[in-house]
Amino acid sequence: METKEIIIDGIEYVPKRIAFEKNGMKYCIVRTYSAGVFAGFIEKWNGKEVVIRDARRIWYWEGAATLSQLAMSGTSKPNSCKFPETMDRVTVTEAIEIIECTPKAMKSIAEVPVWRA
Repeated sequence: METKEIIIDGIEYVPKRIAFEKNGMKYCIVRTYSAGVFAGFIEKWNGKEVVIRDARRIWYWEGAATLSQLAMSGTSKPNSCKFPETMDRVTVTEAIEIIECTPKAMKSIAEVPVWRA
């Protein structure tokens, strides 16, 4: 991606990155055909098979109208969401949508209390 700069009063500014990254892996929301929705860092993506690191299942959410809004803004109702604990690694085999998250959304998802039954 091309980086554009702007110079104001002799100071060079560059826009903040939109997608949060860790070791080159982007933090995304992955919607699958039959396993549900996950948020985490995409380690590998081959067709419909996706390996997700530091993955959290998005079992139920409030405070965002859609997954797209959740990926951009996070949730405004973290205590109403049901996100189980983070898994080190999960492989999903029927990914149908991958949405890059903003740093704000990633932080919001991470701050949702762990839901346990």
